Amino acid sequence: MEKRTIIPVCGHPELFEEVAAWQSSKWNVPKQAYLDSMEEGRTTENGVPAWYVIRNEEGGIIAGVGVIENDFHKSKELRPNVCALFVEPSYRKQGLARLLLDHACEKLAEHGITTAYLCTDHTDFYERCGWSFHCMVEEDSGGTCRLYKHEM
Repeated sequence: MEKRTIIPVCGHPELFEEVAAWQSSKWNVPKQAYLDSMEEGRTTENGVPAWYVIRNEEGGIIAGVGVIENDFHKSKELRPNVCALFVEPSYRKQGLARLLLDHACEKLAEHGITTAYLCTDHTDFYERCGWSFHCMVEEDSGGTCRLYKHEM
């Protein structure tokens, strides 16, 4: 795998519109929610929220991830949450998702945060990346999701 550069979006406000539109198109969450989070990340002192992307050689976004306080579940004490991890289909199986996960966790650790959580149905992938099942949580929408935990 070639070396990929991870771009810390919150340090690059000129990228907010593009990254927010890209994330919104992947997750069906309003673009404004991403913009608000990125703007908040500009001045945070604890590393949350944070957003990261990877571009391809042509400059297009090929992968991204976020770190937010809560990812739409009712267990607000289980935070921060890694969220919105997405790799474009033609770039999958190249280690980009794991690269972004590891990077997000490293940045959290730099801020003294030792545990991160995420909601997912992709259990095998996250377990291979060192995450472990923590509990089932109730989603804000009323359903339930599997919450995973990672100790840094």
